[in-house]
Amino acid sequence: MRIVLILVSSGLLLGACDVTNTDFPVRTEAMRSEVEEMSTNVVIVKLTADNIDAFNTPRNLGGSRASLASSGWNYRVGVGDVLDISVFDHPELSQQANQGRSVEQAGQRVQADGTFFFPYVGQVPARGKTPEEIRDDLMMRLEAYVPEPQVEVRVASYKSQSVSVTGEVGNPSRQPLTDVPLTLLDAIDAAGGLTENADPRAVTIRRGGRGHVVDMLAFLEQGVGANNPVLRPGDVVSVARQEVQEAYLLGQIVKPSTIDLTRANITLTQAVTRVGGLREQSADARGIFVFRDEPMGITVYQLDASNPTAYLIGTKFVVLPQDVIYVTSAPIYRWNRLISNLLPTMTVVQRTGDLGAF
Repeated sequence: MRIVLILVSSGLLLGACDVTNTDFPVRTEAMRSEVEEMSTNVVIVKLTADNIDAFNTPRNLGGSRASLASSGWNYRVGVGDVLDISVFDHPELSQQANQGRSVEQAGQRVQADGTFFFPYVGQVPARGKTPEEIRDDLMMRLEAYVPEPQVEVRVASYKSQSVSVTGEVGNPSRQPLTDVPLTLLDAIDAAGGLTENADPRAVTIRRGGRGHVVDMLAFLEQGVGANNPVLRPGDVVSVARQEVQEAYLLGQIVKPSTIDLTRANITLTQAVTRVGGLREQSADARGIFVFRDEPMGITVYQLDASNPTAYLIGTKFVVLPQDVIYVTSAPIYRWNRLISNLLPTMTVVQRTGDLGAF
């Protein structure tokens, strides 16, 4: 972004002595006639109460829904899990912690072949089953040795399944899956939470060879439940770094600078106000221009604020990343000269943004 700012500044400073005193024809017809003499495709739009609603659509900062399945979670035992098994009224068949041995040490570990050994019945299949399914199977097997056996099976140690959380979190790590559903927010919190550089709108969950981008901000701010999915074994969560999105304010304003659009929608009136407003002695309120690089060419939006009520129109014009807001000086002349200096700058800004995408 530093490179972009330098390019924007240098593009305007090429003709500093002349350009900063440049005048825009405030009549739309005069502007169009001069633009027609240029080779660059430029569209002129004067912002009015009649057309402003077309530019009042906020950028999508949240609200997209995740495309991941939202079915419930039911833990299934895997290799490495340790089972705690109790047979009521038969302590000799129950694995209990005693004399310094933990439940994990005393329990039945699921072996590499997906089974565990239990007295009398031998190897019992466990992989891919729920604790309830293992209990029912074990009860059937024990009936030949224990009258009407009552069995309880629970997982004493969860070792077989996990998810990985990487990227812009406090402590990138693996998070074990248990019988309690682990949501995306839970996993990120367990990994130290988001860093200040994290982009909550660009959290990727890689599952089954596919990446799913989840907008966490939509859940945090709007309660979109689908954007806080339950994670599955083997999921890899990656939190992207926030890319700064800016617009540029130049010309006859109090504090020419950039304005951050990363986390909020900002209108034209807000943008101008946040940098101190127009310079009273030198700015021409009729010439507040927004240069926007669009697929079909450059569009130049003009706000004539000679009547202060026009700033109400400006409150409905949403500024987009890479917009160049320029305020002309009075008296007004040589529109073509200013456009000729600004348009190559717009092209360089766009190309710099494209390079940053690789």
